[in-house]
Amino acid sequence: MNSMKNIFSSLVVAGLLVSGSPALFAKDSPAIDLAKQLNNAFIEVSDKVSPSVVVITVEMKESAADEEGADSQWGDLLPPELRKRFFGEGQGGGRRNPHAQPQARRSVARGSGVVLTEDGYILTNNHVVENAQKITVRFRDSKSFTAEVKGRDPQSDLAVIKINAKGLPAAKMADSDAVRIGEFAIAIGAPFDLDYSVTVGHISAKGRSFEGQFVAEGMGNYFDQDFIQTDASINPGNSGGPLVNLYGEVVAINTMIRGLGTGIGFAVPSNLAKVVFEHLIKEGKFDRSRIGIEIRGLKEDIEYHDSVPGVEDGVIVGGIAPDGPAAKSSLKAGDIITAVDGALVKSARQLKEQIAYKKVGQTVTLDVARPSGNKVQNVKVKVKTEAIPGEDTAKGKKGIASNTEGEASSYGLTVKSLTSELADQFNVDVDKGVIVTAVDPDSVAERKGIRPGDVITEVNRQPVTNLKTFREALKSVDQKRGVIINFLSKGTSRFTVLKEE
Repeated sequence: MNSMKNIFSSLVVAGLLVSGSPALFAKDSPAIDLAKQLNNAFIEVSDKVSPSVVVITVEMKESAADEEGADSQWGDLLPPELRKRFFGEGQGGGRRNPHAQPQARRSVARGSGVVLTEDGYILTNNHVVENAQKITVRFRDSKSFTAEVKGRDPQSDLAVIKINAKGLPAAKMADSDAVRIGEFAIAIGAPFDLDYSVTVGHISAKGRSFEGQFVAEGMGNYFDQDFIQTDASINPGNSGGPLVNLYGEVVAINTMIRGLGTGIGFAVPSNLAKVVFEHLIKEGKFDRSRIGIEIRGLKEDIEYHDSVPGVEDGVIVGGIAPDGPAAKSSLKAGDIITAVDGALVKSARQLKEQIAYKKVGQTVTLDVARPSGNKVQNVKVKVKTEAIPGEDTAKGKKGIASNTEGEASSYGLTVKSLTSELADQFNVDVDKGVIVTAVDPDSVAERKGIRPGDVITEVNRQPVTNLKTFREALKSVDQKRGVIINFLSKGTSRFTVLKEE
């Protein structure tokens, strides 16, 4: 009898297993529970942030003969000067009749934005609203408002628009410096006119930039900043919308993509966006600061890095502009800046941003490691910032190569003691040093940027006043380590490292 009961029980259990009775699956597995929690997190983020996201419609007038159509599906992705760079030739707009006469027409472009204050200040991209004649803002609940531009910053591609409303749901900005590569990222916007689309991905990279390694601090080009890279799907219409984390905080403002379907999108970090936003509200523009130096990361210059004992990170002062604030301070070419107002800097870009975001006219304190012989002095240098000029108008005359005999070195230089006649010939306003009268083509000196008319003032950090001191300084040069040359070029103090090849 017991045997029969056991068999029956086994059959019942087997039957339950085969039939997949819910009784055995009343509780989800830990993995399913975790997936549900993540699923709910995405839903919560969408519900939390979407009320703060707006769809922006911009009306503008332009010529039908324009090369790029603003109402094309590409119109909102990039400013005109960058569209070809990221998408290639011929993707900017539709075909036109080459015989058609240009006609003024009203075109429509769309983008996204995010509300950052309850009284109606909205952050978006500059390229979304820069040519606007009329701006309409629509919320998820279909309420619409007419907006006006309060300020634009083309360099960061950010703009602030304002609507007349109160009690709006304002999004919270995150600390983009704390964002980690690999964490979830959620984009909300209106790609391809598909309003309030939510896409999920990750933070793919930080610190993406689109310029060379050597930069002139205070002389930035367009998009002279870092971007956050994401694989969350971003398409035309997402521009100006938020990229948020799992807490519903804005970590960046979606700005551009590199090819459709590539999973490579770029967004302006929230920390920069916050700074620009505040300036645009108060002043309608964002004046960046500079101190007038040329810089490069210490680790980018292997030769100089190896010549400086005990300093691993920092930014080299490669040159000092004669008319800039740094020229009035004790800062020297060859100094290594390690911190700005106590904040460590390890790259040229970090230093540039630290200075740029300071208030114009503010005095900053630089922690400087100054090589002196085989030692390093740690000093503090105070410099008062000034506004970055809208255009660098400084111009200098080119040096005239001389065929007169001078002191030729194996680095490809011909130099002579500086005299008043040579100073007049090369148009230099210096009374001490040796002047470069010729540079051999394809020599080490030429590749390092030394030109006729430059005045050498130091060799291996030893002052050079004439040809005799120049020769003596070269005698102590370690050929393996190279020689450090400090020189004046068109009035700018510079330095470089020369090694025989």
